[in-house]
Amino acid sequence: MTNQLAKEIYEIAHLTGEFTLRSGQVSSEYFDKYLFESDPVILSKVAEELFALLPEGIEVLAGLEMGGIPIATALSLKSNIPAAFVRKKAKEYGTCKLAEGTSIVGKRICVVEDVITTGGQVILSTHDLREAGAIVTDVVCVIERNPEGRSKLEEIGLKVHSLFKMEELLSAGNVR
Repeated sequence: MTNQLAKEIYEIAHLTGEFTLRSGQVSSEYFDKYLFESDPVILSKVAEELFALLPEGIEVLAGLEMGGIPIATALSLKSNIPAAFVRKKAKEYGTCKLAEGTSIVGKRICVVEDVITTGGQVILSTHDLREAGAIVTDVVCVIERNPEGRSKLEEIGLKVHSLFKMEELLSAGNVR
């Protein structure tokens, strides 16, 4: 199913033009992750495939704001592993939590992200989760856009599990 899923993601989410990425890089190609995350059929297939990538012993799926949240939710439904929803910054009112949902303290966490380019947000969130008492060892993502991101994440002790590398999506889209 993985090749077919790559083709479906490419067809629904691949855009061309000029796009500035979160990293500041400019790209002529862009995957609008919200287009596949908002499609229940494709999101269900993504969760099914990511489930096979989850390491043993994960206690909480930590979906990063905002794109990782629907993926973590779908993956939680598939795996029966509780989810936490991680803000970019702890809210300054109410509970003042960084991670909403299930408790992360002392738990083995797998960060869930949609697209990893440089790994910047995963690095920041992993630091915050570790400061909050979580044991963060792994990250799963749907699209690994650039190997630079993987290298930076491995430098902080994360194992990266990606469903697709950018080249795989592009080649799936070029098969007619």
